[in-house]
Amino acid sequence: MAHRFSPLPGFGWCRTVQVAGALPLLAVLLVLGGCASVPPPDAAMNQAQAGLQAARQAGAADYDPVDLGFAQDKFQQAQTAMSNRKFGPAADLAAESSADSSLARTKAMLGAARAQIQLKLQANTRQRAQNEQAKAENAQHEAQQRAQLAQQQAATQVGPDGQPASASSTAAPANPASTGLPAQAPMQQDMPAPSAATLASPTQQGGNGFQTVPDAGQPAGNPASSSSTNTGGQP
Repeated sequence: MAHRFSPLPGFGWCRTVQVAGALPLLAVLLVLGGCASVPPPDAAMNQAQAGLQAARQAGAADYDPVDLGFAQDKFQQAQTAMSNRKFGPAADLAAESSADSSLARTKAMLGAARAQIQLKLQANTRQRAQNEQAKAENAQHEAQQRAQLAQQQAATQVGPDGQPASASSTAAPANPASTGLPAQAPMQQDMPAPSAATLASPTQQGGNGFQTVPDAGQPAGNPASSSSTNTGGQP
């Protein structure tokens, strides 16, 4: 024999009331929990925007355009998530954008420093080349001046005949007193040659024949000895 059990009177109505009262409470709790768990990432968005601006000012568009492009894309995605009230993904995308922009800014600063160093090296190379050229020009100028001075000195030492004066002709005679050698006695001059009148032909005197001119040591007043000598002993 089968038995059928029927619910107690009033039990169904109580259950319906309990479920109907719990639904509004659950909705309120869900709303409050969603608002309290993930707030809008305003600070992260501001930081990401400031990082992008700093990277652009550092020259990331020239030195690191790849990382700068990543940062810009992540920031745009974060803005889209914020407009859809997806605060969690928006905060994550903003943090990634800040990291990419910081990397781009660092690489840009490094590239700018390398460019400055390269410019200084090029300037130093040009300055060194100019200094070497100036030294070469000065050396050439000095060589020309020395050559001109040597030519002037050689021109002042040319003799009367147009030839350069020798050292023996231009040197002054040495002073015996300064050399310490004894002074030499003056040399005697040779006797002068006889004049033309003395060497003239001998004159004939009377019949005694020719007579020679008496010697310097013979007395002029002895004609007899002279005549006897010249006539070969004739009376």
